[in-house]
Amino acid sequence: MTKFPLTVRGADLLRDELQRLKSVERPAVIEAIAEARSHGDLSENAEYDAAKERQGFVEGRIAELEGKLSNAFIVNPAELDADGRVVFGATVDLMDLETEDRVTYQIVGDDEAGIKEGRVSVNSPIARALIGKEAGDVAEVMAPGGVREYEILDVNYL
Repeated sequence: MTKFPLTVRGADLLRDELQRLKSVERPAVIEAIAEARSHGDLSENAEYDAAKERQGFVEGRIAELEGKLSNAFIVNPAELDADGRVVFGATVDLMDLETEDRVTYQIVGDDEAGIKEGRVSVNSPIARALIGKEAGDVAEVMAPGGVREYEILDVNYL
C-alpha cells in the first residue's frame, strides 16, 4: 500500500477513534454478545445477530484505522517551508472572482475533509487547482456548474 498524506490533526483524530473503538466499543460489543448468548437459542436470537453484526463493523473499522495510520505520511503544516506556494496542509484564503465571496480552506487528507469546517481533500478539484500556486495567482476550478475562478489572497501554514 502506498503512503498517503495526513495532517497531525487528522492523525490525532484517527488515533482517538481507534482508541475509543478498542477501549469502549469492543468491550461493549463483547458484553452484548455474552448477554444475547445467555438468552438461549442463538438461531432465533435477533439480539445475538445484531451484536455479531456490530462486532464485525467494529473489528473492520479497527483494522481500517490501523492500516491507514500505518500507511500515513504525517505532515505538520506549521513546519512547512513552501515559499508561499499552496501545498498539502496549507490554509488558503480565496476570493471567488464572480461573486467576490471570500472563503478559507485548509488542504487535508481524504479522511479529515469537511467543507463545513473549511477543510478540503487534497484530491478535490479545488485543491488540485490550487496546489503549486501562490498569493496573487488565479485558479480555475472545474465545478459541477462550470468553471469557477478563485484568486488566491493568502497562503498560511498553520
